[in-house]
Amino acid sequence: METTILTVNNLWMMVCTALVFFMHLGFSFLEIGLTRQKNTINILFKNFFVITVGLLLYCIGGFNLMYPGFEDGEMGILKFAGFGISAPEGGMGFGYADGGYTWWTDFLFQGMFAATAATIVSGAVAERIKLSGFMLFAVLYVGLIYPIVGAWKWGGGFLDAWGFYDFAGSTLVHSVGGWGALITIYLLGARIGKFDKDGKPKALPGHNLPIASAGVFILWLGWFGFNGGSVLSADPELTSLTLVTTSLAAAAGGVAAAFFSNLLYKNFDLTMFMNGVLGGLVGITAGADQMSPTDAVLIGLIAGVVVVFGIALIDKLKLDDPVGAVAVHLICGIWGTLAVGIFGTMAGFDQFLVQLIGVGIVGAFCVATSFIILYIVKATTGLRVNKEEEINGLDLSEHGMEAYADFRINGS
Repeated sequence: METTILTVNNLWMMVCTALVFFMHLGFSFLEIGLTRQKNTINILFKNFFVITVGLLLYCIGGFNLMYPGFEDGEMGILKFAGFGISAPEGGMGFGYADGGYTWWTDFLFQGMFAATAATIVSGAVAERIKLSGFMLFAVLYVGLIYPIVGAWKWGGGFLDAWGFYDFAGSTLVHSVGGWGALITIYLLGARIGKFDKDGKPKALPGHNLPIASAGVFILWLGWFGFNGGSVLSADPELTSLTLVTTSLAAAAGGVAAAFFSNLLYKNFDLTMFMNGVLGGLVGITAGADQMSPTDAVLIGLIAGVVVVFGIALIDKLKLDDPVGAVAVHLICGIWGTLAVGIFGTMAGFDQFLVQLIGVGIVGAFCVATSFIILYIVKATTGLRVNKEEEINGLDLSEHGMEAYADFRINGS
């Protein structure tokens, strides 16, 4: 019986791992569709780099930095269990993780999460960052910052001891990526033509909204693995609830963003609809297993409104985020984390306070380390391409090729 339970649970976790991997195609499609065609290959290259190098870094040291095995009496801030990976004794049996999965599945599932933080940054900095600069940032952020923060909660560190709750990563994945994106676009500056001489934002339309839409649907599908797999078994009741709350929050976020943006701007903006869906997904991720369906709808509705305000705020601050990554992943990630203390089975002032403190600590750490990493990048590889390279497009300047060699859209 134990073998059967382990096999079923492990199979579910492997399916979820594949779904999270599939999300990287969704991120790629979303970024491609919301940017101009002359930067398509550059975006694809960055996304290939993030998942391949991210997984290798997680194997080399990231996994053991994130799950170092904190012991009683330790501060639970930083510990390293050594380079490389090898399954512990009993790691393939029912005794490991209460029969939820094998050790190898554990590594691969967590490894799929690791690259997501840098993928979030990729979209925000699209169309003007040096490829070498992005690669160096991604290596340091995925290899060091993400697993250190992850260890504080998921690795049994001090945030876990304090009672901070983040089921599948509203803070530990999405806000970590969002903070990195915010600091990078602040230092990087806006794309040429994004703001007029009076500082008013101008639209730089993406070249393929059907592809961007496909990316959002793929991400929604992948989120079934992202949140569903975070149950860490195929528990029928909890897995079913998690998938229901995830879907309801996504639906509510999309509807709220679409209609609220129409109320403000007098048009039904497809990109707002898409980012509302993603905002709902990010918002529910911290507490998907703790919420009722009604709670999930409310969290999603608020996330959809937050996305609209967040995108407007980014423009107001004269920051340039082509895909809305900061509003979706950082701001909705913060909202979702705080929502654990407002809605669901864990709601209460004490829990809200712990969530707020956790958000603040993670934010401060990510902001400080992002500045340090980006100054290293500026001093070594440089951060931004020159004006001519940006105007011609990064496909030609960084890669010497075009995504659509025999096809061109005017002004692209």
